[in-house]
Amino acid sequence: MALTKKDIQHIAKLARLDLSEAEEDRFSTQLSSILEYVSQLQEIDTADVAYEYPVEGLRNGNADDALVGCDDETRKRLLDSMPDRAGDFLKVKGVFSS
Repeated sequence: MALTKKDIQHIAKLARLDLSEAEEDRFSTQLSSILEYVSQLQEIDTADVAYEYPVEGLRNGNADDALVGCDDETRKRLLDSMPDRAGDFLKVKGVFSS
């Protein structure tokens, strides 16, 4: 499956990437090659393959959220290293547009 330049530009936009012409050409070739390989894998007959669900011994891997403080010197260094801030909060560029 060959991806067009328009496909690559759309994918780059979704990923918020600025690609040069050379990068678009390179990624078009590389991604097309990956999709070609995946299409070959889809042709494999897996009808007689038994599924296994390894559930024995599993436990919840989520850690509890816990507030951990730091000393005043570390806090000051962290705040001073922020490129743009509002008080004690890091200001970042908005993700969603209204």
